[in-house]
Amino acid sequence: MRGFVNHVDLTVTDPQRSRPFYETVLGFMGYRCVAEHERGVDFDLTTPQGFASIGIMRSAGENASRPHDRYSPGLHHLAWTAESRDDVDRMHALLQSISATILDPPAEYPKYGPGYYAVFFADPDGLKLEYVYWPKP
Repeated sequence: MRGFVNHVDLTVTDPQRSRPFYETVLGFMGYRCVAEHERGVDFDLTTPQGFASIGIMRSAGENASRPHDRYSPGLHHLAWTAESRDDVDRMHALLQSISATILDPPAEYPKYGPGYYAVFFADPDGLKLEYVYWPKP
């Protein structure tokens, strides 16, 4: 599986405040909390196709509490692959049930490619996240 992302660490102002959000969102996709430590929380996903890990880490330094700006150097957004349009719709319903910030509700985005269907949302710190179904050609 050359080239697949192995892990990503996201910095947040308070991992404990963000934990319920990520447990819900990542849990929907099959990730499980595997470790809690002084800097944050780790979630892992293991499938026959491979392994992935998402760390939710406490921000530090002089800019630790500044709002996230996806147009500054760093992470713009993170997207996960859904297995179907229905999964995208179910994620949207789940996000609504936890009063998550929905940036763009489920819709087709033909400018990204034929059949591209996604929901865009934000974590408690304003990090832009996406759940997308894009049928294979």
